[in-house]
Amino acid sequence: MFDVKKVEIEWGGKTLTLETGRIARQADGAVLATYGETVVLCAVTAAKSVKEGQDFFPLTVHYQEKFSAAGRIPGGFFKRERGATEKETLTSRLIDRPVRPLFPEGFYNEINVICQVLSFDGETEADIVAMVAASAALTISGVPFMGPIGAARVGYKDGEYQLNPSMDEVKAGELDLVVAATQDAVMMVESEAKELSEDVMLGAVLFAHKACREVVGAIIKLAEKAAKDPWEMAEQADLSAAKQKLRDLIGADIAAAYKVTDKSARSNLLNEARAKAKAAFADAAPQDQMAAGKLMKKLEAEIVRGAILKDGSRIDGRTTTQIRPIEAIVGFLPRTHGSALFTRGETQSICTTTLGTKDSEQMIDGLTGLSYESFMLHYNFPPYSVGEVGRFGAPGRREVGHGKLAWRALHPVLPSKDEFPYTIRVLSDITESNGSSSMATVCGGSLSMMDAGVPLKRPVSGIAMGLILEGSEFAVLSDILGDEDHLGDMDFKVAGTSEGITTMQMDIKIAGITEEIFKAALNQAKEGRAHILGEMSKALGEVRTELSAHAPRIETLQIDKSKIREVIGTGGKVIREIVAETGAKVDIDDEGLIKISSSDIKQIEAAKNWILGIVEEAEVGKVYNGKVVNLVDFGAFVNFMGGKDGLVHVSEIRNERVEKVADVLSEGQEVKVKVLEIDPRGKVRLSMRVVDQETGEELEDTRPAREPREDRGPRGDRGPRRDGGGDRGGDRRRGRGGDRDRGPREPRSEGGNDDAPGGLPDFLTQD
Repeated sequence: MFDVKKVEIEWGGKTLTLETGRIARQADGAVLATYGETVVLCAVTAAKSVKEGQDFFPLTVHYQEKFSAAGRIPGGFFKRERGATEKETLTSRLIDRPVRPLFPEGFYNEINVICQVLSFDGETEADIVAMVAASAALTISGVPFMGPIGAARVGYKDGEYQLNPSMDEVKAGELDLVVAATQDAVMMVESEAKELSEDVMLGAVLFAHKACREVVGAIIKLAEKAAKDPWEMAEQADLSAAKQKLRDLIGADIAAAYKVTDKSARSNLLNEARAKAKAAFADAAPQDQMAAGKLMKKLEAEIVRGAILKDGSRIDGRTTTQIRPIEAIVGFLPRTHGSALFTRGETQSICTTTLGTKDSEQMIDGLTGLSYESFMLHYNFPPYSVGEVGRFGAPGRREVGHGKLAWRALHPVLPSKDEFPYTIRVLSDITESNGSSSMATVCGGSLSMMDAGVPLKRPVSGIAMGLILEGSEFAVLSDILGDEDHLGDMDFKVAGTSEGITTMQMDIKIAGITEEIFKAALNQAKEGRAHILGEMSKALGEVRTELSAHAPRIETLQIDKSKIREVIGTGGKVIREIVAETGAKVDIDDEGLIKISSSDIKQIEAAKNWILGIVEEAEVGKVYNGKVVNLVDFGAFVNFMGGKDGLVHVSEIRNERVEKVADVLSEGQEVKVKVLEIDPRGKVRLSMRVVDQETGEELEDTRPAREPREDRGPRGDRGPRRDGGGDRGGDRRRGRGGDRDRGPREPRSEGGNDDAPGGLPDFLTQD
């Protein structure tokens, strides 16, 4: 019934299986990829015709994680998968970026690539499996895809590279790098690193490329068994005459426009040239008009790229290694916890840092279960930043991707939760953009956190590199402009500290780059990052030692786990009372780590002292602050150390005699007491009279010592007992007169003692 085709390879210590022909047979291409016990289904469908007037390639990639894959039910009211999560959005971009450049120019058929995680083993990240499945499905679908690509994850620990490390191994290691590559060249790089050198990062990319070749080979084997007939591509019309017409008409205008350094003025001149070209083709057929628009873009690219390769002349007049002017200002906003305004050329970001408590952590519900993130970075790109009118609202895929890139750059230098127990949110609002706003976010985010007092290991800077490649001739560009990004062949972003790289991202618009180009770009980026760090240090050289007056303070306290119940109290009674009385916020975890937070340091101290009073043991001879909680005839009970009570006997209230306790003390009164004694049962005896009630200083005990009682001697020398002498075995029925015999008792009447004289009991009538 099923014509199933399957390929298996041993890869990174596990079996990678690619299967087609059993599932989703109506799609143009469908592959079930299994790695370990992680299974991803990818289905590709392509429109058979192009919409009239369409002049772009509508490729859409969707990656979705099914909660059932991990044996979980989604949270929330609807209990089903709904809108894409951040991780799903990022993985969709991860798949899109390397495959998009591998479709031929002029192919405008709409394509859907849908990847669904059906099984998740908790060890192998599904993103790599999804990338492999997508590449295989495109390869066998028959669409004009110039792949396949392979994908691999690389870790690094103890000087060794790890192929497709488990999730736990990635956390424990120094690198999380994802590479997508064809047989011949690298197409895409995404990474987070703990300040690794350029050589280590380059080695990781080459290691990954070697692993990608194994996957490419497996996909080719599957295609040999199951690939559909390739689509026939329509022949491209000869446009050389139209191209020459445009060059003669507006070539000089475009060249002049790209010598203007101001972006707005340059855009105006280019728009004038485009309008002239449009007028020249006004009477042409719609297809020719659309072709003319494409030729206009090609002509712009040729002029700009040729100038750079010929004499190193860039659009704004800089050399290939020169960085635009930088201005950095910290403390830019008065009420934020930390802020920075970072401007590089015509790219600008306002970055703010906000500090919060554990309650502010982001809850993430995914295949691995509920998790909490204490560092967030959000990136916004309003349309006015590029002088345009457009949609303004919820972030799109681009904003999510740029924010995550900056997050990866800054995450490795954050302090541990033990060092800095705050939730941190960095917000980047791009107010101007002309190239590399994500790297401006890295620089501004680093400065704003330093301004907020976050103890970063070192400041982080970032730079975007470009590439112009024609045959064997190439030029690497530092700090690229927006137009250089659009007209160039590579967008390569590198961020890091003075000690090494923290993130690296690369997207290629051509069929890959060589090791030589990659190495040149890394070394040139290192010089650029160092320059930017120097400019940043002029604004703020080191982390501020004091937090903002508007930021919450958090103090941590570690207690023994056996004391957790005492601090919380029955039904949370004690901890609620601490919060209500002091005004501070108190969080306690299962390991006994307590976090006390408030913007008022006095509230923190009050809560801390209260908790210490509960968990610490009282010391004999030590003076404590206390509160009278109950008055009795023989003294007062005083609560001290937060959760302990002791008795101040009436004789220990003052040196002089106290007739009535209520005349001297009242409930709720604050007093200072000294611990005199703690008996084996834990009962505490306190004294007020030996403590100065104003200063808390211990006073000299001036009360005369009580004279010792005389020795009473043995009980036998003290005379006969009232009950008949010292002989406890004597007749207890004897009367009070010693040995007098009372005689037999008269029988009582039924009414008890009513027959006694005067109605008294008979023993009161004895003489």
